[in-house]
Amino acid sequence: MTDPVAAPVPAPVTLADLTTLRVGGAPAHLVAPADEAGLIQAALDAWGSDEPWVLLGGGSNTVAADAGFDGTVIHVCTRGVEVLATAAETGADAEIDADVDGRPVRIRVQAGEPWDDLVALTVANGWAGIEALSGIPGTSGAAPVQNIGAYGQELANSLAAIDFLDFESGEVERLSAAELGLGYRTSVLKQGRRGVVLAIELELRDMSAQAAVLGGALSQPVTYPQLANALGVQLGDRVPLAELRQSVLGLRAGKGMVLDAADPDTYSAGSFFTNPIVTESFARTLPDEAPRWKQAEIELPDRVIPLDEYAGVGPMPGVEVLRTVKLSAAWLIENSGIHRGFRLPGSGAAISSKHSLAITNTGTATADEIGQLARFVQQRVQADFGVILHPEPVFVGF
Repeated sequence: MTDPVAAPVPAPVTLADLTTLRVGGAPAHLVAPADEAGLIQAALDAWGSDEPWVLLGGGSNTVAADAGFDGTVIHVCTRGVEVLATAAETGADAEIDADVDGRPVRIRVQAGEPWDDLVALTVANGWAGIEALSGIPGTSGAAPVQNIGAYGQELANSLAAIDFLDFESGEVERLSAAELGLGYRTSVLKQGRRGVVLAIELELRDMSAQAAVLGGALSQPVTYPQLANALGVQLGDRVPLAELRQSVLGLRAGKGMVLDAADPDTYSAGSFFTNPIVTESFARTLPDEAPRWKQAEIELPDRVIPLDEYAGVGPMPGVEVLRTVKLSAAWLIENSGIHRGFRLPGSGAAISSKHSLAITNTGTATADEIGQLARFVQQRVQADFGVILHPEPVFVGF
């Protein structure tokens, strides 16, 4: 009589399996609710325990520790896109030129809907507003956390509201875009307000009526020079939505920013560092060839102003106008001597061979090696230019 053959024990799911950087150990607990009610319950259950918890969407903006995560990972997998209202239903088209600007259409998107699938759907339907955000990995619910943006568009341009399960109250709230404090790669959700994005509402422009006349629904005006050059148009021009999407995908692929299982250069968290914003006076200390873009001016009092000096009439005395500029993190990295493809000796982590702003897993990298390379980049840029680069990804388990 032969001994029965034991069934193979499935390997535990690791965070490397669920993130685009492909690093990270197994979580203590993993739940993956497939609908909104299940997501709410999973979050409330995790919050009611004494364990730490973390949300995970597409894993595209995450660096997970080699030791995993000693708590509950809630993997957001909810799907679905619902048309809430069109201009005909809301009367919102009364004062617009529909032939040029299209008609408003509002949609509600479940948090687990893959972002690029959503963009592809909007382009196919002739809805303009997020076409330049093609190719960005991750889920729709993660998009407002850092106000994703690319090629002249930001989520803030189209976001109307989110449905949010608040950690403090345990209640579902509807937060308008204005309440989210959306800025350059940030929001109140990234700055400390805890909870779960359940769904997002977008207000787009339905350009489908143009298709029969113009041969395709047109995009929003092109505002990014590199994209305009790739399309062969002038800034402010509109092009067919599908054409703009393909151009953006091509630009991103050329930088290794479109996920490709056959290309380890795309095993990354996207741009690893944000472009730093510094004062105009500090920017003058940098080489003239360093790229810079002016930002909005900020008024700051240069001293405490007694009430008897200001009665609320006329301009406030003692106010300093702070002028800021945004720098190119990629330029700072390259000009600190770190070239594309650079890696530390013996490390499986490398600067992308296509884009100096991405740290990639060449196939054998550990999370510790990703962190070592990131710190090395920060130290070199700070030593050469006095600028501290801030990481963009979320760090889990560190």
